[in-house]
Amino acid sequence: MKPAAAPHQLLILIPAFNEVGAISGVVHEVRGVMPGVPILVVDDASTDGTDRSARAAGAYVLRLPYHLGLGGGVQAGYKLAYELGYEYVIRVDGDGQHDPKYIPDLLTVLRDTGCHMVIGSRFQDGNGVHTSSVRAIGIWFFRSMLRPILGKPVRDPTSGFVGVNRQALQVFTGSFPLEYPEIEALVVLQRKRFQFQEVPCRMRPRKTGRSTITAVKSLYYIFHVLLGVFINVLKFEGRRRKE
Repeated sequence: MKPAAAPHQLLILIPAFNEVGAISGVVHEVRGVMPGVPILVVDDASTDGTDRSARAAGAYVLRLPYHLGLGGGVQAGYKLAYELGYEYVIRVDGDGQHDPKYIPDLLTVLRDTGCHMVIGSRFQDGNGVHTSSVRAIGIWFFRSMLRPILGKPVRDPTSGFVGVNRQALQVFTGSFPLEYPEIEALVVLQRKRFQFQEVPCRMRPRKTGRSTITAVKSLYYIFHVLLGVFINVLKFEGRRRKE
């Protein structure tokens, strides 16, 4: 079952892959903060019953027939939200790291400022307590790389706790990074001269399981993101020359 055509302006999107141990609690927690707001879990072909657990908790579920990765799952949710006419989508990860109590803060910034994307930042108020040293170094690296590209600093470029408005939804239905989307998505927005803001929030340790990003995958992650950013910058420069 999918959400009805936008009776609410807001849709909560939860991408999930093999998160049966956490997804029910995440859905219930979101429901407690945002009663009546539709929740869509995009199940990325999980094999552990994530879809059944999400439905039992009261979420709508879009189950993908094949494993597409995080970006593919998020884009599938964005496309459905855009087709159904939603004005805002706020993404909450299915592992329990994002505290839903900050959802109203993200929504307020989206509505009141007119920015196209808002990022829940664990570093906006100096809080990065649940970030490993390796990840912290990577975040510092990407901050430095993105600063001249975006024309403004971004404190938490790898945060998946994000909200977007309908204009960004339209862009992302046609162009969205399929593997590690957060950083490349910012560059895609820059190509459109869209604006983003950050909102301070606190992250939590994941409720169950462990991250799929190993040390080897971290190296691949850096290479993949750098390549994606480079391609997007080239596209942006080509468009600017034509103008």
